[in-house]
Amino acid sequence: MSPLSLAGLHGSLADPLLDAMTFLNEVAERYPEAVSFAAGRPFEGFFETGLVAKYLDVYLEHLRGRGLTEDQVRTALFQYGPTKGIVADLIARTLANDEGLDVDPASVVVTVGAQEGMLLVLRALCAGPDDVLLVSSPCYVGVTGAARLLDITTVPVPEGDPAALAATARRLRAEGRRPRALYVVPDFANPSGVSLPTAVREELLAVAGREDLLVLEDDPYGFFSRTGERRPTLKALDRGRRVVHLGSFAKTCFPGARLGYLIADQEVRAPDGSTTLLADQLAKLKSMTTVNTPALSQAVIGGLLIAHDFRLREANAEAVAHYAAGLDRLLAELDRHFPAAERERLGVDWNQPEGGYFTVLTVPFTADAAAVARCAERHGVLWTPMTDFYPDGGGERRLRLSISSLTADRIADGVGRLAAFVRAEAEA
Repeated sequence: MSPLSLAGLHGSLADPLLDAMTFLNEVAERYPEAVSFAAGRPFEGFFETGLVAKYLDVYLEHLRGRGLTEDQVRTALFQYGPTKGIVADLIARTLANDEGLDVDPASVVVTVGAQEGMLLVLRALCAGPDDVLLVSSPCYVGVTGAARLLDITTVPVPEGDPAALAATARRLRAEGRRPRALYVVPDFANPSGVSLPTAVREELLAVAGREDLLVLEDDPYGFFSRTGERRPTLKALDRGRRVVHLGSFAKTCFPGARLGYLIADQEVRAPDGSTTLLADQLAKLKSMTTVNTPALSQAVIGGLLIAHDFRLREANAEAVAHYAAGLDRLLAELDRHFPAAERERLGVDWNQPEGGYFTVLTVPFTADAAAVARCAERHGVLWTPMTDFYPDGGGERRLRLSISSLTADRIADGVGRLAAFVRAEAEA
């Protein structure tokens, strides 16, 4: 058989967007000793292998406490399960405690990570070639990549700009296209680190109501404030069922479970007048993709929720303090290595995130894949170019720094190495 032609395969396979993360993984493998500000993975110091068995046992005891027989417990753990999941009620209880959300478990679909939730929602909402997904720019590549896989057009809107959202929606309609939804990460966004003020969140929802848009709220970082300030989720502010909330346990529990969820309480009316929840329709799609989310993953995370009395914010107190201290250390080291006068001379600047994992650094050179490779080879430090996060171009002289997987000492060492690289590039 002759080789398959890449040109004859789906166009997404030739899209540079899908190569971006692969490149970073390859560079990390080539330079395993490099300080990595590229990874967005959680700090492993909080993981204990013995807890997996403990949480599994907690969940099994929970099932027995509900009156299930040993045969029923075995079936729940080993067999295919309900497409919408087996821990929706536990997730709903946790959301009530952590976010003040009154969630009907019937509106919850338990997914294989938040990424599957994005794919399901986009497939359901965007029915034809004129349907458009609006995305905050800069934007997490997972959602733009999902849209690319599904041949859905994305149109960027400046992050946290309700007026631009309204203007863009109206322009698209005037062009004969149908804007369906806005994707946004309101808390400590990946990649920008930006957190939207409550007033902006309320105005975004008001615009969504006026322009007949849904809002896809992705919220993996909401717990990790470095200031202690806690803002309501968009779903908590939602009075018109405009928000589909995408949640994940990757950062608040552990990513190896690959467990996420979505809240889709919107009403769907069929031609015969009958109604269902959007969650039920998304479950139909899920039945043709992953069939059901693995019961083992659900059981372990369910046991974790039970063990912590359905209060993940309290369970994450140590992690919250760790990431806040890491972000503080990063910002302090940047200040130390780039005092104000030199910062101005070099054209270096950075933002001051209120929490999360990420900070964006502006530099006086093109921060592309080639620069990452030079930095790794000559200075032993990795970072992420921002260009891949701008759907319509931009960010050529900006890079993302993540502190999530690093200790304070590694952060300090890494900033020193990075500063040396920035100076060398500026003087080249």
